[in-house]
Amino acid sequence: MIAIVATIKTKPGAGAQFEAVALELMAKVQAGEPGCKLYQLCKSEDADTYVFIERYVDQAAVEAHRGTPHFRELGKKMGEFMAGRPEVKILREV
Repeated sequence: MIAIVATIKTKPGAGAQFEAVALELMAKVQAGEPGCKLYQLCKSEDADTYVFIERYVDQAAVEAHRGTPHFRELGKKMGEFMAGRPEVKILREV
């Protein structure tokens, strides 16, 4: 299994807009990507920080996720509300 933790800072005041798009993405991933076992948006105590916690069966599932139309389209939309690139950690489960 592969785990991904992506920490995202949003522009001040853009959290609600980011969250709406991110929740749409989360729903599409959960409904249509069988290789993704967990795709959860979390909010930090810091109002402008969100964290995606993801879990995939293998690298092929990660690549499939990155290639989906919903990831490309909604990821681009989320980018409008982000204050820079996400900090992404890729982990292998023990």
